[in-house]
Amino acid sequence: MKFVDEAIIEVHAGKGGDGCASFRREKFVPRGGPDGGDGGRGGGIHAAADRNLNTLIDYRYARIHRARDGENGRGSDQYGKSAPDVVLRVPVGTVVSDLETGETIADLGRDGERALLAAGGVGGLGNLHFKSSTNRAPRRFTRGAPGERRRLKLELRLLADVGLLGMPNAGKSTLIRAVSAARPKVADYPFTTLHPSLGVVRADVNRGFVLADIPGLIEGAAEGAGLGHQFLRHLARTRLLLHLVDIAPLGAGADPVQEARAIVMELRKYDEALYRKPRWVVLNKIDLVPPEERERAVRRFLKGFGWKGKSFIISALTGDGCRELVFAIMEHLEREPQRHRDVGKKPRTRKSRSE
Repeated sequence: MKFVDEAIIEVHAGKGGDGCASFRREKFVPRGGPDGGDGGRGGGIHAAADRNLNTLIDYRYARIHRARDGENGRGSDQYGKSAPDVVLRVPVGTVVSDLETGETIADLGRDGERALLAAGGVGGLGNLHFKSSTNRAPRRFTRGAPGERRRLKLELRLLADVGLLGMPNAGKSTLIRAVSAARPKVADYPFTTLHPSLGVVRADVNRGFVLADIPGLIEGAAEGAGLGHQFLRHLARTRLLLHLVDIAPLGAGADPVQEARAIVMELRKYDEALYRKPRWVVLNKIDLVPPEERERAVRRFLKGFGWKGKSFIISALTGDGCRELVFAIMEHLEREPQRHRDVGKKPRTRKSRSE
């Protein structure tokens, strides 16, 4: 199935039914009085997170979603039937925002979580409500209110504990294949990863974490170079970033320090909060460096990059250093208090009427 992580849709809630102006008409009951019922409520449109979905492809083609109108009221005190609500099933991690104002309407981060996207119109009142001691035969009634109409943007943000970051061909897909059961495409040319992938990493039987791999970044991604930086949204919920660096690039004139700085710059351009997330440097492809030169190559990179944080030396292809990296990540996640994973404040979710 094609991976689609963004879609624009329109939602049209149903109109409320009109109230009724009616009078009781029965044999031997003169002047029976008003008996017009109310109109029913229009159908609302809700979004519900479903863990069985992993793409927004359904909403790439079905862009307009309408709910039915409520029934009109009738005589003999008969109220109109309310229209059923429409529920749009979306993957867990979907963020819904208003396309015109940019306001975040819902952040569906848990399976089964539900939010109201467009409220149905309230039904009108029948003339039964307008009778009084001075107005015993009211002919007044009200129309149903229109339902809400909105243009919405759906964005899928993957739920992962750790995110991989780096240049194309830095070895991100090879690493996630080495430490998990995920099998993303691996090849000897740039941009083999075209969409994000997730892998569950097991430190032991009862401990593990979710690792996210996204397409590689290059310098100028903020201006649209390469695949752009729109995939960085999938790292917004992570608690730790792994910055993979190819310590032995094959390209003539390639400089690992310059490439690493370009990644950090693109990360900061995209989101300052994402830039401030805990980040470790992982020097990959150490197997391509002669053993007698490895220590000097690592020291030269760390000094040129000016990195004083945590760093690891691995070979994702041979597995060297991967086990130590996995256990260090597991200890870090267990040490850190569990916080809300998204960047910024969690938006308030509009609750449905049934809640």
